[in-house]
Amino acid sequence: MCISLSSLILLPIWISMAQIQQGGPDEKEKSTALKDLLSRIDLDELMKKDEPPLDFPDTLEGFEYAFNEKGQLRHIKTGEPFVFNYREDLHRWNQKRYEALGEIITKYVYELLEKDCSLKKVSIPVDATESEPKSFIFMSEDALTNPQKLMVLIHGSGVVRAGQWARRLIINEDLDSGTQIPFIKRAMDEGYGVIVLNPNENYIEVEKPKIHVQSSSDSSDEPAEKRERKDKVPKETKKRRDFYEKYRNPQREKEMMQLYIRENGSPEEHAVYVWDHFIAQSAAENVFFVAHSYGGLAFVELMIQREADVKSKVTAVALTDSVHNVWHQEAGKTIREWMRENCCNWVSSSEPLDTSVESMLPDCPRVSAEASALCHGTKYTHTWPLPHNKSGIWGLKC
Repeated sequence: MCISLSSLILLPIWISMAQIQQGGPDEKEKSTALKDLLSRIDLDELMKKDEPPLDFPDTLEGFEYAFNEKGQLRHIKTGEPFVFNYREDLHRWNQKRYEALGEIITKYVYELLEKDCSLKKVSIPVDATESEPKSFIFMSEDALTNPQKLMVLIHGSGVVRAGQWARRLIINEDLDSGTQIPFIKRAMDEGYGVIVLNPNENYIEVEKPKIHVQSSSDSSDEPAEKRERKDKVPKETKKRRDFYEKYRNPQREKEMMQLYIRENGSPEEHAVYVWDHFIAQSAAENVFFVAHSYGGLAFVELMIQREADVKSKVTAVALTDSVHNVWHQEAGKTIREWMRENCCNWVSSSEPLDTSVESMLPDCPRVSAEASALCHGTKYTHTWPLPHNKSGIWGLKC
């Protein structure tokens, strides 16, 4: 059995409280004082003192994991699947480890998009200066020149990035289940140009600059000795504060600030930007969208802002567990009518594939994906159907 340092610290206090509560009025006063002491103890901070350093590898090899020939993540030495609870009773540390691995997998998927799918990485905004924050999307070589058909992929919200449907499925199932790669390869095999959006890459994070407060005495006419005595006080105070902070929070992480990417500060903005600068400029006569979860909401927002253009260029939209809401998004009657004719939302259901599923919204039809793969993320849960069997998305004809 593993007993944490925080438990050892608090155990005598809890025992004392139990003993005191059995006594008289004087003992109750002591109990009140102990309760006050407990209320001032930050349990989260005490937990951090038990943690190993938040210093994780920056490669899959460093984590001792690799993807096998089936696209499954396995431990290099044991062949076992990924283990989240690497250290018992250290959930926060395990979570940080999981997130660090997730960042490596994001880069790994980017490499697969370029090497295995032959997509090119395109920086946005297209007119970005050297110094401003940037994002990127992925496109096939013929994305803008294919005269017949173009497929656009939009993932959902959260930690996923371009080329991913669900990080949890990549880690715990395989690459085919959790990435967009099977969709991309099939689309290219069937003669589509492809554009992969990156709607969650909305900002870059940089460390907050430290603010140095200059002493007002520097410019005064005070004697040097007096200035030195005055300057010594804040220096000693800072020294004590830094020592306390180090004791209080030894795992303190850097304070970061977010610099948003111009015209791409949200998934909705990103969808409109990619439409204006790429999709609308493409030669394709027929454009098809596949949008998962929040990606469906981003598409509806695109329709609201570019209704006439979208209607003239988009042939069909395959939504998967879309979270759009035509009432909350205030989509007009003409948009709802167009969606009923040109969109279909495949949802997780035990019913046979393409069986109609009741909807409370007057927009596109909802049908069964004949699948339900629970995707338990670290902070949220969603479902990911796989609607590429039988008719599925490929049943949407021109």
